[in-house]
Amino acid sequence: MTCEQIKNLLEKQRKYYKSGATIPVKFRIEQLKKLYATVKKYETEVNDALKADLGKSHYEGFMCESGLVLSEISYMIRHTKKFAKRKTVHTPLAQFASHSFKQPVPYGNTLIMSPWNYPFLLTIDPLATAISAGNTAIVKPSAYSPATSKVIEKIIDECFSSEYVAVVTGGRAENTALLDQKFDFVFFTGSQMVGKEVLRHTAEHLTPAVLELGGKSPCIVDASANIKLAAKRIVFGKYLNCGQTCVAPDYILCERSVKDAFVEEVVRQIKKQYGDDPLENKDYGKIINEKHFNRLCGLIDKNKVVFGGDTNAEACKISPTVMDNVTEADAVMGEEIFGPIMPILTFDDFDAVVDGLKDKDKPLALYLFTSDKSHIKRVTTELSYGGGCINDVIIHLATSEMGFGGVGESGMGAYHGKTGFDTFSHYKSVVDKKTWIDLPMRYQPYKSKLYEKLLHIFLK
Repeated sequence: MTCEQIKNLLEKQRKYYKSGATIPVKFRIEQLKKLYATVKKYETEVNDALKADLGKSHYEGFMCESGLVLSEISYMIRHTKKFAKRKTVHTPLAQFASHSFKQPVPYGNTLIMSPWNYPFLLTIDPLATAISAGNTAIVKPSAYSPATSKVIEKIIDECFSSEYVAVVTGGRAENTALLDQKFDFVFFTGSQMVGKEVLRHTAEHLTPAVLELGGKSPCIVDASANIKLAAKRIVFGKYLNCGQTCVAPDYILCERSVKDAFVEEVVRQIKKQYGDDPLENKDYGKIINEKHFNRLCGLIDKNKVVFGGDTNAEACKISPTVMDNVTEADAVMGEEIFGPIMPILTFDDFDAVVDGLKDKDKPLALYLFTSDKSHIKRVTTELSYGGGCINDVIIHLATSEMGFGGVGESGMGAYHGKTGFDTFSHYKSVVDKKTWIDLPMRYQPYKSKLYEKLLHIFLK
């Protein structure tokens, strides 16, 4: 799509939003129901596309993408009416007589830019919340997952007119053309590098933006942890989607006294979950493209591989890999891995680990496996990170009842459920002042002491 076509598309959406068509709550719920039905209709095609782009099995495609999308849309259908109501707040006595309230209103014309690793989930989830909040939307899926982008375009074209919700496909040229336009709100999921570019563009228009980024998410395993269960759950989360998950445990910090037992159990779990030859496992995914495959191969130090490390360049596959005796100086610790490589670092002093993490970039997720309540308290209260789990991984994002998002270098803003509705809304503060009485003390000449007395009464 050319720059002129994108400009005309946005202008059509501006006119549509100004018409007030998206404001009625009944309309929003009807559109969500239509989206739910269409996703359900094309569920098999969605899962086929995920298989083509990322090698995901239909089971994983439903569990991690289409199923979660249907759950989120269903949640928004049930709750949009409640979310859209004005919220009465306390009115100070000095403002007698009046009614104060906060009214959620849509931002207006929104742009949603999604990544390739969970291309369906991370496109339709934010779209559902944008619709719930009463916005129009232009959706820009990743060029790296073309099969899924094609199905997304098919679903949206069947559901909505382009003046309401539209899809723009393409690569960097289209991304730049979109970001050069003045939207009312931008929602971006992707890398930190591209996130910085998005923020530079939105700053030019003073456009609010949410950035869902990533980073190196640590996973701490201390001596009090249930090692067998920890290994089982970490292997699931680390190698899900072939490691291409923004909240995957990036690296393991394991207490030295249990490290050997942990490594042994990790190897056992990989074999149990993926078989003796994961590269031949039809349910094990692939790396998205050759560029990322080569980058990941460059992070593997064969001298430190204790399991896995096998590759198939033609199929863009890397087997679940474990690296032991890793240090901060290793290449694998220099960037977000985003692949099926598990580096294991050891520690002796838990307090030193916590203090050390305070000096690092704030990660999107953090995981702690322990039965020590004092360790849980330190990690949950002292460390800054987007979200996480105690004695599990990844599952904190699979709920509409909690917001999901990053902090600092891992992003800004959050979504899912009510948090998502709030993200795509502006809350206007309104005072409805009554006309049957007009207290005189705020007007000149300032002779009355009544206002000061009322204020003192309120402050007590």
